[in-house]
Amino acid sequence: MKKGIFSKMVAAYTIIVALSFFIIATVLSLWFQNYYFQQRKNQLESNAELIKPYAVDKFVTQDNNVTERDWEKILYILSTSSNADIWITDNNGFINQVSNKNHQQLIGKQVFQRDLDTLRLKQSVEIKGTYENILSTPSHIYIMPVIEDRSFIGSVIMITPLSQLKEPLKNVYRIIWFSALLAIIVSSIIIYHFSEKIILAPLAKINSVAKKISKGEVEKRVEIISNDEIGELAESFNSMADNIEKVENHRREFISNVSHEIRSPITSIKGFIGGILDGVIPKEKENYYLSIAYEEIQRLTRLVNDLLDLSAIEAGQFRLRIEELDINELIRITVIKFETKIKAKGLKVDVCFAEDNLYIAGDRDRLVQVLTNLVDNAIKYVSEGGNIKICTKTKGDKVLVTVFNDGPLISKEDISHIWDRFYKADKSRTAKMSTGLGLPIARNILTQLGEDIWVENREGEGVIFTFTLKRVK
Repeated sequence: MKKGIFSKMVAAYTIIVALSFFIIATVLSLWFQNYYFQQRKNQLESNAELIKPYAVDKFVTQDNNVTERDWEKILYILSTSSNADIWITDNNGFINQVSNKNHQQLIGKQVFQRDLDTLRLKQSVEIKGTYENILSTPSHIYIMPVIEDRSFIGSVIMITPLSQLKEPLKNVYRIIWFSALLAIIVSSIIIYHFSEKIILAPLAKINSVAKKISKGEVEKRVEIISNDEIGELAESFNSMADNIEKVENHRREFISNVSHEIRSPITSIKGFIGGILDGVIPKEKENYYLSIAYEEIQRLTRLVNDLLDLSAIEAGQFRLRIEELDINELIRITVIKFETKIKAKGLKVDVCFAEDNLYIAGDRDRLVQVLTNLVDNAIKYVSEGGNIKICTKTKGDKVLVTVFNDGPLISKEDISHIWDRFYKADKSRTAKMSTGLGLPIARNILTQLGEDIWVENREGEGVIFTFTLKRVK
């Protein structure tokens, strides 16, 4: 389990969480970088606005109210506050003033000629990188135009090395990515813990119980109380285990019943034939006991045939030949087969048909088997001189066949078991007459045909079996 679904699930969740935090960290880093540079631009623009009046005075009015000493102080203060080198250029891009004494040699040099058209349109210019042979260190260059009476008179250039700007960003990046990594580790631990508790442990319990059931401990159950899919799985598993236990109990009961049903006639046959061979049974009684042994062999044959039929039906190997049949004719043939038994018990058999010819879709031999089992069952349980009534009627596209006998009602305890294999309501009366497989075979045949069969007690009247067939119009 740990090498299978659990490890795959934890790995999948961890990857999903890691990707999520990676995307979040990337987005936050990019957002903060943009935010930082935007704030930087705002600061530079504010400082540039402070310089503009002095630039106008110098390039337009030329009052020379601002001395070189004043320029140095102004540029030094603004350079220090913005942490940037400041250059002042005229409208042709020639440098007039610099804040950094190391750049004194640049005064009178023309720079950023390519950006003059943009500046004349009153638009700022932002550059990240180096500039010709003047700026070899990658820098953030921000150029603000100086406009007076809608005319471009010069520009304020502010230069900051990118390494100097990125140092604060690196600290923020470290915090963001360290937090993301920590969140991934904590999330993975939590996922592992809860996955093991919520999924792995219950599945391990189910797996353990499944192994025990496979070894024959069918009474084992999973004890998991949960209102989620795992709880539903546990309930379904326990329901399956209940059914397996029932099947196992039925199997054991079936083997027990088969053993009993087979052992009884074999014991009788062995005893009678052994008595004849040993001379214990007189010669004049041999035929009598051989006839009893023959009846036991017949019963054993019926039992084996019924078991084979039932096994074939339940295994889905029962081939049905569906054809158009007259159910009335099949009922007549079945009643005639039992003429001897009917007369022997003095029974009154009433047959009534909804129509002279009632055609249905079914397998002839199997429907005869169903009718034979139901009529035989009615004859066994009806009292001497009793009544049996077999009727057909139509209901929509179905034909309902009923077999009624006015014998004793089936008890509530027995009525729920009459479809069980080898079940006999009156064991003392039917031990030698029935295999206890007739009704289960009848129901299985009808189920294979997609039809239904049921039984009802009619208080004060008797017992009626009803089954359906598909009508052919």
